Amino acid sequence: MQAMGILIRRLGGGVVDALLPPLCLACREPVDRQGTLCAECWTRIDFIGPPHCACCGLPFSFEMTEQSLCAACVASPPPYGRLRAAMRYGDVGRKLILGYKHGDQLHMTPALAGWLERAGAELLAEAEIIVPVPLHRWRLLRRRYNQAALLALALGRRRGLPVAVDALARMRNTRSQGGLRRRQRLRNLAGAMAVPPLKRSLLAGKHVLLVDDVVTTGATIAACARALRAAGAVQVDVIALARVFTTGD
Repeated sequence: MQAMGILIRRLGGGVVDALLPPLCLACREPVDRQGTLCAECWTRIDFIGPPHCACCGLPFSFEMTEQSLCAACVASPPPYGRLRAAMRYGDVGRKLILGYKHGDQLHMTPALAGWLERAGAELLAEAEIIVPVPLHRWRLLRRRYNQAALLALALGRRRGLPVAVDALARMRNTRSQGGLRRRQRLRNLAGAMAVPPLKRSLLAGKHVLLVDDVVTTGATIAACARALRAAGAVQVDVIALARVFTTGD
């Protein structure tokens, strides 16, 4: 039965390739198979790997031990346990994420979820439940989907983990975080995230993996982590597609 399922999926993929020739996710040039990048776009993505901060995942420019922390995490530990991002928010990464987030390019979900799975393998190995960063209901109505929820569901299917898409709620329709510095983002999000009372039992005593698309200053994931911890989660780790590295506060 399993072999038959694999065969059906392969045949289905062949039909898709025949009807829709595979194109690079970023530049739309022809590639060998669906859901991949061409060689040039692949080399232009700055994937993040070790050595990096054991807490926030900040890349180090020289070899460090696996448990080394960056200066920021030593001075002010974040409310989450560990953060891992698949790539830097560079030119190709930005194009991919904006197309996925605002351009209805949902066919990218399996590929992006695969990148998340590789970047957060150590976190997924310990996670008990996956929760996406939420959108406010009015923004969700305008956009029609929450990209973080789609990625969380794809990860859950890949790893056989439960996903609670509504375990976190954005209680206020906060202004866009774009263009705001870290302190402004923190003020903008103050009290905005909460776990609905009926969802607290899902999180109590659990190791939660929070999923987002882009981490900029970390204000959003910090607000989410605090809400999850307040609801009884014993640990909150974070995984994101991309991370913006900035010296601004």
